[in-house]
Amino acid sequence: MKTAFSNLNLRPELVQAVAALGYEEPTPIQEMVIPVLLGGQDVIGQAQTGTGKTAAFALPILNALSPEVEGVQSLILAPTRELAQQVAQAITDYARNLEVTVLAVYGGQAYERQIRMLRRGVDIVVGTPGRLIDLMKRNVLDLSQVRTLVLDEADEMLSMGFIEDIETILQATPTERQTALFSATLPPEIRRLAGKYMRDPQSLTIQRKELTVSAIEQRYYLVNERDKTAALTRLFEVEEIVSALIFVRTRMSAGELANELTVRGFASEAIHGDLSQDAREQVLNRFRQNQIKVLVATDVAARGLDIDDISHVFNFDLPLDTETYVHRVGRTGRAGRSGVALSLVTPGEEWRMKRIEKYIKQEVTLAPLPSVEEILAKREAQLLEQMAIWLRRGRYRRESELVAELIEAGHDPWQVAAAALKVARAEEKQRPIAEISEVKPVRERGGRQNGRGRERQYEGRGGRRSDQGAAHRGPQGERSNRPARNRPVSRQSHEEGMVRLMLNAGKNHGIRPNDVVGTIAFHADIPGKTIGAIRIQPEQTFVDIPEQFVQQVLTNGNHFRIREREITVVRA
Repeated sequence: MKTAFSNLNLRPELVQAVAALGYEEPTPIQEMVIPVLLGGQDVIGQAQTGTGKTAAFALPILNALSPEVEGVQSLILAPTRELAQQVAQAITDYARNLEVTVLAVYGGQAYERQIRMLRRGVDIVVGTPGRLIDLMKRNVLDLSQVRTLVLDEADEMLSMGFIEDIETILQATPTERQTALFSATLPPEIRRLAGKYMRDPQSLTIQRKELTVSAIEQRYYLVNERDKTAALTRLFEVEEIVSALIFVRTRMSAGELANELTVRGFASEAIHGDLSQDAREQVLNRFRQNQIKVLVATDVAARGLDIDDISHVFNFDLPLDTETYVHRVGRTGRAGRSGVALSLVTPGEEWRMKRIEKYIKQEVTLAPLPSVEEILAKREAQLLEQMAIWLRRGRYRRESELVAELIEAGHDPWQVAAAALKVARAEEKQRPIAEISEVKPVRERGGRQNGRGRERQYEGRGGRRSDQGAAHRGPQGERSNRPARNRPVSRQSHEEGMVRLMLNAGKNHGIRPNDVVGTIAFHADIPGKTIGAIRIQPEQTFVDIPEQFVQQVLTNGNHFRIREREITVVRA
């Protein structure tokens, strides 16, 4: 049976592939973009995640591939390894009826396999800017035959400090190539990039989907990053959870949180990109069959989940964009059921929650975390309720005989009952109520904040400025070209909620602010826009990181590379 895709002048093999994948008709972005790209024009598509833009550029790319051309014919740039993997897999799925080789390249993966595949011959490369640059420097990635280039989530790549790497890659491709740029927002730097490297692009804007979160109970809790797990377990104690989906930012934290919850008495499992399809299905089947009631997932891993009876969605890590929040929250309250969405928000992220409220046009309630007294009262109420149920049922004949034996042995009936309740409560020892530190509001300095709950400390090219190598202000505030002196740098951040880290490379090694931002944001998988002051010294560099991301950065701190140099990151 033909679908509406057959009306888009795509090759029959592609129409068959999308039909086999269950796509009945194109999304609005696909209807708008596919004909333009098939016509050879450049495209600027302003679209949110989840609108179907991958198929919008992937299908025309596959349609135009030529078997006569040797080398990489299409290149897609993505900001993160997860997105690169996702896009590469989607293209592979669409190309199931074609002989096409697709390769995803990103940091954290061994070079050998990527180099081996590139030397054998690859038609389409999907990669992150840093790894693409590395492969170009090694002379194994030749972009001279590229016919189509796609910048996916361009604004996110900008925020991660990749703008110079993107320009380097663009300059290595033929000027007559076709270029498509997709971005949720179009800041000035993205517009400048489009004006410089695109040929008369057609701009297309895709309206956001209708929001469907008004019927869901939404609350958020202010909590310090180090107390998130303690806060989550407190909520588990008092919420009537049938099944829960917890969203985290990285694959590593998904596994760690699932393990930590299980240790604390809440059986949980994680789904993330490292799981095989069989392992993923086994976890989901256990969840559907109520063998476990808690899933911890990343956004990428949760895509395609077909589960309708999730009572609670938890944002353990608040998403970086409002559209993702809507997607997450929409996992609960389906099929006419009620649903609850709870978010853990650090003081430095409260501005993000305000932006979400503005986007969904409703207030999300700020609620206090359950106290120790409330949790103990809840536990005792649950115990008494269970006792009342068994007393009504009356099915405890053997237990009555045991009680009689204890009384005959001289024990008081009240003491027997109290001891029995003590035994029944033994499992509570597995769930100690962890302390939670006081949350201090983000300090306003000079009466102004930048909308992120803290002042931006650097600006300029790519939105960033360091204390070294930038023009400095004179005594009256005028700009001076006098070079900065190597003043001693404090090893403590002066900003509330920020922690100062140190890199073992500096100005003498050619380190630039965008290197620092791009490397940390990419390898630690944190948003580049959250990184604070950067101070580049001759032999080392100091950078301020939000407290909630410090452990995430340090965990990956032995794997950073800048300009082929291995970089370590430690606390200053």
